[in-house]
Amino acid sequence: MKYIDSGTACGMDYAAFGTGKRAVVVLPGLSDGLTTVQGKALALMPPYIPFLKDRRVYIFSRKSELKIGASIDDMARDQLCALDELKVKKFSVLGVSEGGMIAASLALIAPERVERLVLAVSAAGVNDIICENISRWLELADRGDHGALMRDTAEKSYSEGYLRAMRKMYPLLGLIGKPKSYDRFRANCEAILSFDKRGEIGKIACPTLIIGGGRDKIVGADAAQELHALIPYSDMYIYPELGHGLYDESGDFYRRAFDFIDS
Repeated sequence: MKYIDSGTACGMDYAAFGTGKRAVVVLPGLSDGLTTVQGKALALMPPYIPFLKDRRVYIFSRKSELKIGASIDDMARDQLCALDELKVKKFSVLGVSEGGMIAASLALIAPERVERLVLAVSAAGVNDIICENISRWLELADRGDHGALMRDTAEKSYSEGYLRAMRKMYPLLGLIGKPKSYDRFRANCEAILSFDKRGEIGKIACPTLIIGGGRDKIVGADAAQELHALIPYSDMYIYPELGHGLYDESGDFYRRAFDFIDS
């Protein structure tokens, strides 16, 4: 088995690292609606290097040709199709933001396959804060204002200290990473807006870690608390001074997530 691999399974691009037998599936957030992991294996690998000795880490995109009307449950079933194609039977999942919604659906649809679950800066269902953000981003996408879309996302994701360095790059944001079409982004946004698992997420039976930011302006600071209250076998950790981009800002996010997966 190759140390670094990439490809497509069930129409979904993926990158994989490590040669271990224990599988960890990583599901990214809404930014995946703008660009997939295709060709990014080397760039994505560094945060996972300390954890690869005994593991095989897969980072999946949603379908490249994602259709408008696809639900979060549909994306979870697509994920199972891809894992079947890659012959991955049991796995732990680290889901970030929208990826956490898909991860929760996976744990409900295939509880016999999900061993441990980490839900980071995610939510049990859409709320007013999520609706406000998604609606604004869809408006910016409709206008083709990629720079404004990226700036608004950054301003709502990171702390002031982190943003001071990022803002120097803002003039380039409208030029870098703009997709030919926002259809895939829109499909992801609409799936989020229709997501609500509050009535069944309590059926998740595997050990679950919920990670949230005390200053999360994208899903709201209370979203992690709600998940923790609804999922019976859950632990929770809050970064009180960080927001939605805590996985970039905190120095121990990946260590915390993988320690839980190993515990």
